Parts: sequence; structure tokens; C-alpha cells
Amino acid sequence: MGNSALRSHLETSQKTGVFQLTAKGLQEFPEELQRLTANLRTVDLSGNKIEVLPASIGNFLQLRSLTLNSNRLTALPSEMGKLKKLETLCLSGNRIERLPPTLGQLKALRTLNLAGNQISEFPLGLGTLRQLDMLDLSRNHIHIVPPEVSDLQAIEINLNQNQISVVSPEISRCPRLKVLRLEENCLELSSIPQAILSDSQVSLLSLEGNLFEVKNLREIEGYEKVRPRRSAPLPVCRFLTVSPLLLLSTWNDSQPPRRSLPEAPPMRPDLHLQAEPAPVWQLLTLIGPSSRSHRRQECFRTQQNLKDRTQEGFRGN
Repeated sequence: MGNSALRSHLETSQKTGVFQLTAKGLQEFPEELQRLTANLRTVDLSGNKIEVLPASIGNFLQLRSLTLNSNRLTALPSEMGKLKKLETLCLSGNRIERLPPTLGQLKALRTLNLAGNQISEFPLGLGTLRQLDMLDLSRNHIHIVPPEVSDLQAIEINLNQNQISVVSPEISRCPRLKVLRLEENCLELSSIPQAILSDSQVSLLSLEGNLFEVKNLREIEGYEKVRPRRSAPLPVCRFLTVSPLLLLSTWNDSQPPRRSLPEAPPMRPDLHLQAEPAPVWQLLTLIGPSSRSHRRQECFRTQQNLKDRTQEGFRGN
């Protein structure tokens, strides 16, 4: 990217407080941004090749939103903890293995997206984030949800597509947790803590793609207590976005499913309806016995590899 183009972006950002430079092949965090530390509120550098986030990131004291999705970051500097006004931190699709303890100092943080990284241990120390609404740790390598999870204030926790085989019952003590996603992990039915069903505030528990049939959740004591929580009255809807619907009965190998949205009944005059453009192709995967068997084999291999690495570590010591 030429200096003139970067200079143009900087001039615009000085006026708007927003710097967005995505998919430009940047290999370093632009040091020119240091001139704008006093007024930058939003930075988006997604889709680049940045490997290191410099310590100078701690100088951006007015920053509300920082997005670095799909880069090559492997770690975060401890200076991140200085961003006291940061509300949104999106770092999906990087190579981050662990988080600095100072991340727990981001008192204004509401959204933390760490999906698609290399995190193998559930990050501790996030319980101090009292404003946190959404924590996304999907598509990592987490094996255990530890008792310390009870400190989290998040309303939604996404742990889809990890290798989780153990969930601490303490998760039921998360005071604000409403949505818990645990799809495509290594959970047996016996691994689901009864307290999640009987004693928590969770109203949406997503468990598809594990090592048991979801319908067997009825066997767990406390299942009947989930239904009243799920049927709680919803707030009045004033804006509705309709995603493309698939009629699976029309699907065959040579033709994608037809999309159909039947005529809606009359609506309130203050309710706005918006239809999302349909993607070229959508695929719905149903977790049947064969795919569940394949999932079990994957989990076994992952657990065996973890055991082998642990034993090698002991021998090395």
C-alpha cells in the first residue's frame, strides 16, 4: 500500500476517529497511528498479516473498538490492559495461545471474540470484566471448563468446536449467563452438569454434535426446569431480520434447497421487516449415528495426543 493512500486514511481518521484498513497485506501495525492516539475510537485492521501488536497499543486511551480478525498474532502485549475505555475486542482467526493477565483490567469491555485461535486452556482472570456480555472462544483447543468459570459475568459464552470433555458444575453459578453454546465438543451425556439444567439462569443450551443424542437430555434430573425458562415472555419486537429459509424436503444431490418465505400475517405498523440476501449455497449438517461415531474417534485421538504430550513433558523434566 502506498504512502499517499495511507496518508489519506490517516487524514480521514483524524476527522472521524475511525481507522479502517482491511485486507491490504499489512505486516506490521502502522506506527503512523501514533499521531492519532488522542482521538481514535475505532481501529479495524482485519485480514492483514500482522504478527505482533506493539506495546504502544497501550497509548490509544480513547479506543472503544479494536478489530484484528484474520491476522497472524500469536500473543498480546500486557499494555492492552491500559485501554480502559475499550468495549469491543475482536481477535478471531489468529494464532493466539494465551492471554495476558492484564486483559482483566479492561473494565468497559462488553464483547471479547477469540474464536479460531490456538487457546488450549480456558482463560482465567476474565471474571473481573463486570460489563462483559459476549465471550466467544469457539474453534480453539480447550479441553476443560474449570470451576473458575463461575466468576464470568457474560450473558453469552460460545465454546463451540473445541475438544471439551469436562464442564465444571460451577458454570451454573454464572450470575448473568443466558446462552451457553457447546456444540461439536467431546461431551458425553454424563459430562453435562445437572446444575446447568436445574440451578442456572441458562435459557439456551446448545449441545448438538457431541457424543450423545440431544433428546437424551431428558434423562438428566432438572431437565423439566429448563422449559419454564425457555418459555419466558420476550420483549416486544420492533425490527425483524429474516434469513433465508431452507425447505429440506426439496433437496437432492443435483439441486440446492429451494428458499421459501410464505406470506406473513399482518403486522404492527411499527414493526419493520427486512429480508437478508441469500448466500449462493447453504448446507445443514444433521448429527446422526455415523457422524457421532466419527466425532467420537476424533475426540479419542485428541485426548490420546494430549496424554502423549503430557507424558513426554514429564519425561523431559
